[in-house]
Formats: sequence, structure tokens, C-alpha cells
Amino acid sequence: MAAVESWSPEGRRMTPGAKLARTVMLFVSCAFLGLLLLAPLGAVLVQALAKGFGAWFEALHDPDTISSIKLTLLTAAIVVPANTIFGICAAWAIARFEFRGKSLLVTLIDLPFAVSPVIAGLVLVFLFGVHGWFGEWLLDHDISIIFAVPGIVIATIFISFPYVARELIPLMQQQGSDEEVAALSLGAGPWTTFLRITLPKIKWGLLYGVILCNSRVMGEFGAVSVVSGHVRGMTNTMPLQVEILYNEYNFVAAFAVASLLAMLAILTLVAKTLVEWRSGPGGH
Repeated sequence: MAAVESWSPEGRRMTPGAKLARTVMLFVSCAFLGLLLLAPLGAVLVQALAKGFGAWFEALHDPDTISSIKLTLLTAAIVVPANTIFGICAAWAIARFEFRGKSLLVTLIDLPFAVSPVIAGLVLVFLFGVHGWFGEWLLDHDISIIFAVPGIVIATIFISFPYVARELIPLMQQQGSDEEVAALSLGAGPWTTFLRITLPKIKWGLLYGVILCNSRVMGEFGAVSVVSGHVRGMTNTMPLQVEILYNEYNFVAAFAVASLLAMLAILTLVAKTLVEWRSGPGGH
């Protein structure tokens, strides 16, 4: 039986040294992922089911836990569409037009990547808290932002808004605008051009960004922890509920809620892989 030959991506036969380097790199990568990703996820699932499915279901039916799940889903239902609209508009403007402040806009889009979520939460408290810049006006008009759902939504929007935009900007710049210009020259309106030409070309990148944004929204802890007030049954999202249950030594319930977030992470990875496969060579 003939020996299987190894080839490099460029089509050249790999030397023994290159084969060894590839093997070492693959081993290190797999070991790193197994230690930092698969092992923690497995530990969460094992701990969540330590006392059986009955205890797992009972923990998830706790009223405060149900409230945290509902609030997380509500936050995602508001934040993800808002960030999707922002991401499309920002990417279209940056990729298609030249204007003053363009580099500043790109920098501001990257700001949440550089700022700690806790700092973002403190800034919101400084702005909208009782003693903040707008605190007195909000109090006079009976409007609650900090320690209420609006504060959670605003904090989560700030933390997660770069994901869609950052996925679309390089994609739209790479694709160019020739087809859009041709459509406009033939009499198509801007919205028709966007819906018929631009959107179909960016649909997989858009879906990829939405998946990442949704995952970030549901798992956000730092900024939400600062602005939520940790009010049971009212302002606790799923990550905050995990922290409270764990601090109360209710480990089964804590890991039960954490298992839902772990399942979400797994589903996100699966969806991300499918989108990458679908949008790769041969994808439409």
C-alpha cells in the first residue's frame, strides 16, 4: 500500500520538519481548547445533572429563574434588532461613502472592545443614576433607567453593538459597489438597490454578526451587573441569577441555569460553523 503523502496548502510536498511542526501545533491547539473550553462546559453539564433531571427541571422552574430567563430573552429581542439596524447602516456608510469623521466613527465602533464592561456600567450610572447628570430630571418625570430594564437594555446595546458592524464593514469593502452603481444608473432607487443588490450579497455575513451579537447579549455580565441592582425577579438576567444562586451555595440551581447558557454557547458555535460553511467557497 502506497504511503500517503502530505502536501502544503501551496501544493508543495511537506518536509518532515513541517509535518512535525503541524502535528505539534494541532496538539497544542486541541489541548488548549479542551482545557479551556470543552472541560468547563462538560463540568457545568455534569454538575447541573448531579442530582438527576428532576432536580434540574425543578431548579429551572423557580419563579426567580424563570424571570431571569424572560428578562434575558426580552433584552435580546430588543438589543439584537437594534444593533442589526445600526450595524447595517454604519457598515453601508463606512464602506460606500467618504465623509468627515469616518475614521472617528470606525474608532467609536471599536470602543466597546477596549472599554471594560464594568466601566461602561459605571458610566451609565454616572449619567442616569439618582445623582447623575440626568438623574434629577428622570426622577422628576418618574422615569427609571438604572436598576430597571431600560438600563439593562442600554448597557447591553453598548457592549454588543460592534459585532454586526464589524462583520459587515470589511465584507462590503471587499465586495465593492459596482453592482449597486449599475443598478442606480439604470433607475433603481436606493432602497430597491439595497434590498435587491446589497442585502443578498451580505446576508451570510449579516447572519454571522447577528449570531455573535445574540451570544454576547445573552452572556453579558459586567455592565448589566452594575446597572441592574440585582433585584430578584425583576432585574436579574441569567448570568446574574447564576451568580446569586452560587453565592447562596445553591449549586444545583446555579449550574442548572449555567447549563442553559452553556447550551446556548454550543448552539452558537454550531450555527456559526454552519454559516461559515454555507458562506464559504460554493456558498450563495
